Amino acid sequence: MQTFYEIGLKPEILESIAQIGFVKPTPVQTQTIPFILGTDKDLIAMAQTGTGKTAAFGLPILNRIDPFSDKVQTIILSPTRELCLQITDDLKTFAANLPVNIVAVYGGAPIVQQMKELKRGCQIVVGTPGRVNDMMNRNKLDLSAISFLVLDEADEMLKMGFKDEMDAILDQTPETKQTLLFSATMPADIARMAGKYMKKAERISVGPENTAHKNISHEYCVTTPPNCYQALRRIADINPDIYSIVFCRTRIETKEIADRLISDGYNADSLHGDLSQAQRDLVMNRFRNRSLQILVATDVAARGLDVDNLTHIIHYHLPDDQESYIHRSGRTARAGKSGISIAIITPGEMRRLPFFERQAGAKFTHRMVPSGREVFEKRLFNFVDSINDAQPKGYDLDVYMAEMMKRFGSLSKEEIIKKFMSLEFNRYHADYQKAPDLNVATAEHKPRRERDRDTAPRRAASGQFTRYTINLGIRNKIKPDTLINIINRQTPDMKIAIGKIDIQQKFAYFETDSQHDKHLQQAFHRAKYKGLPLTIQPFMKDTSKRKKKRELAWKE
Repeated sequence: MQTFYEIGLKPEILESIAQIGFVKPTPVQTQTIPFILGTDKDLIAMAQTGTGKTAAFGLPILNRIDPFSDKVQTIILSPTRELCLQITDDLKTFAANLPVNIVAVYGGAPIVQQMKELKRGCQIVVGTPGRVNDMMNRNKLDLSAISFLVLDEADEMLKMGFKDEMDAILDQTPETKQTLLFSATMPADIARMAGKYMKKAERISVGPENTAHKNISHEYCVTTPPNCYQALRRIADINPDIYSIVFCRTRIETKEIADRLISDGYNADSLHGDLSQAQRDLVMNRFRNRSLQILVATDVAARGLDVDNLTHIIHYHLPDDQESYIHRSGRTARAGKSGISIAIITPGEMRRLPFFERQAGAKFTHRMVPSGREVFEKRLFNFVDSINDAQPKGYDLDVYMAEMMKRFGSLSKEEIIKKFMSLEFNRYHADYQKAPDLNVATAEHKPRRERDRDTAPRRAASGQFTRYTINLGIRNKIKPDTLINIINRQTPDMKIAIGKIDIQQKFAYFETDSQHDKHLQQAFHRAKYKGLPLTIQPFMKDTSKRKKKRELAWKE
């Protein structure tokens, strides 16, 4: 394999990366660095999270820019401030031996200080689209002379609604620039953007597009909505050394789940949009140094969180699309290691699994939620093993042995062990001695008679379904999975049973459990889908001929 020394980088850069242990480039770096060094052509690089993309574009750009010019020569756009700061830190490390100034501009921090840094002059600006656009509108950032434009995680920027800002920024950059687009997935919006702003771009792909990492074990367990939190606890308890991100759908749910975990004694915290930058930095630093074992986060909040050696990715809810699943699960199994991605799903979500398997190219394995006895025994014997490996650090227990033995009195060795273990495990026993089975039988684990029964219309918990209409249809490119995702996104605090779905040209019918009628209609107040205000209303049958004619005309 080619080394960094053979690629042709400057000695100053080689010295910097040698100090941080870089010897051999990753696959994306092997393909990308020589390309950027040797040509001015535009580039589309498809690579998953954690493959070394920052060095893939950062090292050749640092090699090519003029360090003695104070003009901005490179603009790097990233979806979140966390990723912006991560890229900035990495570039500063790579450029430690070069007279290069790198400035980060992002929301959530004082703009005045960032303006001052830009005024002092820099060669590279790393920023989020919103703040970069703001700086340009204030005439504090001039991109008219840039040589490189990098769109890092372009799919996420579009997904987060930055299309207008990105268009505005790109419109003010010179046509002579080299555009480098890095993305883990290639949705249609990215393809359109590439066609509009890039000139006969070369395409590099590391691994299959839109597929999950092969070193990840993709698993799922099935339980009822009220038991999802307890299933999460058991997954954590059965894995004493867990180091995990738990993904939730909304910031409210993220905080609630983290608060419950903390209250139940878990080493956990949350990461969501309501935190200040200082709070976010504190949480992320604690997680990076493993002071936290479990981080509960939304997809958006976790962008840019670069953490190695994660053992598990836990999906408290399945994401809305396969791209998000790939981004989530790709945070484990980095650098050739293995990892587990496990989804906690309800029976109503089973229909979505084949879609994720097909689109992500990953086979999902059904795992049972551990029983209370399994969890208790696992924790008990794991603790025994940890005692065997324990040694005093910085103090001598022999000094206290005589007094300790005096206080133990006439207790035998076996009695001391029992009391010691009881002190540690009474809580676990109280939690799990009468713990119910949380599993719900899935189709492949049922007798044939039960599987046949599943093909009948599902029953709502209340015994009744209400039929609704919604102003989305085939013309909006709506499919059943899309509509289910919309309903779930608007009702994140409960998993509502969904019945039959019938999608017409301009509207759709769907059924939901009648006990949630009031909640559902409130949830869709002011709801939007791709900028379109959504309207749902109960479907009222009308047998009049005039009504039927109106419906036929609407369908046409």
